[in-house]
Amino acid sequence: MHSLSIPYADDLLVTSGKAPRELEEELRFLLAVKLFEMHRLSLGKAAEFCGMVKLRFMFELGRLKVPVVHLSDDQIADELLND
Repeated sequence: MHSLSIPYADDLLVTSGKAPRELEEELRFLLAVKLFEMHRLSLGKAAEFCGMVKLRFMFELGRLKVPVVHLSDDQIADELLND
């Protein structure tokens, strides 16, 4: 498995008010969210990336108001017509 190291200043810890491990978990989660939003990771892979079960990741996406389902306009129209 590959790993990524991102240096950050102590100021970030002070500003965030979090312990190093807590801040690093949050940063990993936020990266997973952004990669999911950009369609680079599936829901399951994004959840796995940040060490969450899929249901918890979905809940956290909802809390951030990030859509869990990505449908095109055509897909939405098809869904509405088929109901």
